[in-house]
Amino acid sequence: MTESTGPEPDDPGCFAVVTGGGTAGHVLPALAVAEALVAAGRAPGEIHYVGSRRGIETRLVPETGHGRTFLDVVGVQRSLSRRNLAFLPKMLRARRAALGLLRELRPRVVVSVGGYASLPAVLAARSLGIPVVVVSYDRRPGRASQLAARFAAASAVAFEGSSLPRAVVTGAPIRRSVLQVDRDRDRTAARRRLGLPVDRFVVAVMGGSLGSGVLNAQIDAHLREHRADAGLAVRQVAGERFVDDVARIEPPDGSDGVLHQVIGYESDMAAVYAAADLLVGRGGASTVHEVAVTGVPSVLVPWSGAADDHQRGNVEWLREVGGAVMLGEGELGRLGAEIERLRADPDARRALERAARARGEVHRSGAMAGLIERVAVVSGG
Repeated sequence: MTESTGPEPDDPGCFAVVTGGGTAGHVLPALAVAEALVAAGRAPGEIHYVGSRRGIETRLVPETGHGRTFLDVVGVQRSLSRRNLAFLPKMLRARRAALGLLRELRPRVVVSVGGYASLPAVLAARSLGIPVVVVSYDRRPGRASQLAARFAAASAVAFEGSSLPRAVVTGAPIRRSVLQVDRDRDRTAARRRLGLPVDRFVVAVMGGSLGSGVLNAQIDAHLREHRADAGLAVRQVAGERFVDDVARIEPPDGSDGVLHQVIGYESDMAAVYAAADLLVGRGGASTVHEVAVTGVPSVLVPWSGAADDHQRGNVEWLREVGGAVMLGEGELGRLGAEIERLRADPDARRALERAARARGEVHRSGAMAGLIERVAVVSGG
């Protein structure tokens, strides 16, 4: 039912359990929370991650060195699905496993980044009287965060005017490698690391951790039209479920025209943000906040199927100050023209960059780790 590994006997005791997962949109913020706590002085062995056995965390968390536990838990499908029949019994068993884990670890605080994988540890923490901090980085909080925030000691939020109770604006959790990106300083080295030319216009395409079929289709159309363009390079993160179906422009070195890289998953987003002249992506919170903190010019397409249309709210936060171009899925026919417009207008790209970076300053404060520390101290743990 669970897969678990903890600190060595001589490691410090557990300060925080960080929980959430299932997709990169929850796992990467969870890892950023852990990084922020380490940067604030906590040892890696004081932080334990709790996620799902079915999520991408099983790949990403082990390499961090944190203790981790992966529970057998599934989310609720919004459409009719046989998987929904398994939700309640699996959740109850996962909560029992989380109760045993928290009794063993005795953390001073449980930090939830949302998603179905966060619920067992959050519910167990409530039963045991362990304080919970909800970290919410969507403009419209997800349902798991709304539930947890009802009894949380505090909600660390990325947006002013949050509907969550006891909300404190701390900025979003951003990975240290991304916070440290300087696009002017790092561009050449990042392009060499990714195998991209230093002298072409580079477009990065990110469809989210699962990929986007509609974005892939529009980029395919644009590349076919610009096949002979020797000034263009595209790094397309197609998603592992789509990567074998994406038509690759040949030859792969771009010697006859456009250089086209296709990969399933991107593990070095800091390099992508430094290397790209333009990013085309979805409206997940991690993408939006990382665009803001790095200042990469972007065209963002909110996923229309996102719960409560929350991706549109995320992108609006940037668009309303001129920090991103937003296209609805019904406007995707304009994507190629928008790419070429921004390619031809460096002043427009610089304006996007300045506005995005100004919006992203809130993420550099370190306030989130400070709030978690204060909650742990007040709890008397």
